[in-house]
Parts: sequence; C-alpha cells; structure tokens
Amino acid sequence: MSRPKPATSADRPRRRTERGSVSIELVILLPALFAVMFLGMQAALFHHARTVAIAAAQEGARTAAAEHGTEAAGVAAAAAFVEDAGGDEVLTHATNRAERNTTTVTVVVRGRSLSVIPGWAPVVRQSASAPVERLTTP
Repeated sequence: MSRPKPATSADRPRRRTERGSVSIELVILLPALFAVMFLGMQAALFHHARTVAIAAAQEGARTAAAEHGTEAAGVAAAAAFVEDAGGDEVLTHATNRAERNTTTVTVVVRGRSLSVIPGWAPVVRQSASAPVERLTTP
C-alpha cells in the first residue's frame, strides 16, 4: 500500500487574504462613530443652553413680579443670570424682554446655543410668567 502524499501549498486552493480589512472597516466606521459623538455633544450643549435660558427667564420673572418690580429690573436680572452662568460660553447673542401688566409678568430669554457643527447655531427661546405681587385691603 502506498501512502498518500502530503498536500503542499501548491496543491491547496488559494484563499483570499484578509490583509487590509481592518483598515477598510475603520474608514467606514470611524466617520459614523465621530458623527454619533458630535451629535451627542451637540445635544448636551443645546440642553444646557435651554436650561440656562429657562432659569434666567424664571429669575427675571421673579424679580419683575415683585411688589415694586419693573420690566427693566426683570430684564436686568435675566441678563445677570445668563452672565453668571457663563455668558457667551453658554448662550450667545442673548436677548431678554419682559412684559408686565396688572396681574402677570412674562420674561422671554432668547439666544443661540454653542455648536460643534460648523455653520449651525440652534436658537434657544424660553419664557417664564409669574403673578404680580400686590397688596390689597382686607
């Protein structure tokens, strides 16, 4: 009986090598990974700007709704709150306005959130209302 001859590399079918496949996977996956990362960062910046804007509007409404409060005092309080919270580092081009009548006061804070996406700066607008304090006779 004759023994079978061992297979040599020339006898085996040629297989494709997987060299370079990791590089191709990285070229495809890294942009998607960076996009997800930047979108998460953008969402966090927008949420923080909204939180600062609503807090500033509430502070302005509380100040303007005081017994001797004025619209100008409410606007100044809202602007001071935004400045204390980071100013242009949080909410750029912030504008504040207040409307006061005999029963309520409303303060609106508007500005733009910081952006990690070039050419896009989302607008943030928040408002808060409060009843005007007044003394009445029993």
